[in-house]
Amino acid sequence: MDLFDDGPDAAGAGNAPEFSVSEISGAVKKAVEAGFSHVRVRGEVGRVSRPRSGHLYLDLKDDRAVLAGIIWKGRAVALAHQPEEGMEVIATGKLTTFPGQSKYQMVIEDIAPAGAGALMAMLEKRKKALEAEGLFAAERKKALPYLPEVIGVVTSPSGAVIRDILHRLRDRFPRKVLVWPVAVQGQKAAPEVAAAINGFNAMTPGGALPRPDLLIVARGGGSLEDLWGFNEESVARAAAASQIPLISAVGHETDTTLIDFVSDRRAPTPTAAAELAVPVRLDLLNWVEQQGGRLTRALTTGVGQRQQRLRDLARALPQRESLLDGPAQRLDYLSERLPAGLRASAAKKRVHLADVAGGLRPQVLTRMIGEERRRVSALADRLAPALDRRIAQSRDALGRQTLRAPDTLRAAERLDTVLQRLASRARQLQAERVAKLDALSRLRETLGYRETLKRGYAVVRGDGAVVTTAEGVKAASTVEIEFADARVVVDSDPQGRLF
Repeated sequence: MDLFDDGPDAAGAGNAPEFSVSEISGAVKKAVEAGFSHVRVRGEVGRVSRPRSGHLYLDLKDDRAVLAGIIWKGRAVALAHQPEEGMEVIATGKLTTFPGQSKYQMVIEDIAPAGAGALMAMLEKRKKALEAEGLFAAERKKALPYLPEVIGVVTSPSGAVIRDILHRLRDRFPRKVLVWPVAVQGQKAAPEVAAAINGFNAMTPGGALPRPDLLIVARGGGSLEDLWGFNEESVARAAAASQIPLISAVGHETDTTLIDFVSDRRAPTPTAAAELAVPVRLDLLNWVEQQGGRLTRALTTGVGQRQQRLRDLARALPQRESLLDGPAQRLDYLSERLPAGLRASAAKKRVHLADVAGGLRPQVLTRMIGEERRRVSALADRLAPALDRRIAQSRDALGRQTLRAPDTLRAAERLDTVLQRLASRARQLQAERVAKLDALSRLRETLGYRETLKRGYAVVRGDGAVVTTAEGVKAASTVEIEFADARVVVDSDPQGRLF
């Protein structure tokens, strides 16, 4: 009998079959799965839950009903668009039941936004959230380097974008370029672009593979779905966290993605990004040449102005002769007056000396000297007893102090010890100086020419002067030869021969 048969015997309670709860739940599960094995449901995403298991739980709702949904872990990580609350989507999967709670739910195999409008709504929501965090603020954007040594490019290696960037860089100012190949469309685009930005930032400056000074994230134009990888939150956060200045060049002029708002500069096209990255080499050379010319002209003008100023100041100064004429004339005048002034001064001094000498008579001097002698004798007679008394008082005081202060004896002993050490040190220094003097004397004797004479040499003198050449001997009338033990005087004939 069918589980859901409602024949005439079903009304009788005594004839109704009995089923367990599991049997009923299993029958309902089979019926639901058989009738709804493949369905597409359009609705708004409600509650979204992501437990540690990796499965994704959500609600699909409209204005009258709610449908529970689940996306298993293996499918959740492969979704092109992650569902967010409030987004209108189309979910594809099958209906099933969950016997543990007597509820039905949808096992979702794929989920996608319901058209471009849903994507734009999700984009606006992400944009507002990131803007609220301050990732779009102008003050956090970094300045681009004027002339980067190494440029990192994140793009597809096989597209026309990389060729356009390299060609433009070669025309303007050739630089080293590191290309990080990534997918720029599809499910792999967002994780690969975010990994490339983080990978460039993780490089070590000055390492074997140099870290770029500037990053360019580039892609050609396309539809909203084609560019969606650059609207993912992971890409935007990687660009915002980049320590290397970053230029966004995604799409054409009318295309706007989320990475454009968080990047440091936005370029309308990949070619324009290359133009922002480096200046024109020829323009830079022309500018340097112009600056050099301006510097030369400024230096020339400055030197000329200072020379003219120096000439003007020189004309304002008096001539050297005019400065010396007056003092020279005064010197001549004073020189002429000096002898007469000296004679007059000497005469005045002579008269004054005569006046003073006239008052010093011999009798007066004798009397004054006698008085001084008597005064000195009296003082001497008084000084001797006073000295004796003072010495006696000092001895008594010293004796009393010695008896009262034993420390004085120890101080005297220490004084004797210091005096002995001082005398010993003085004798040692004297001995050292005598030894040094003896050594210098021996060195003098060793370096003197007399020691050289003892080795067989001789000193030749002609007419009393040392002679070092044969011509000097011929020109001398008397020749003296000094040996180590004596000197010998020899005569020479007119031809310079000695005999």
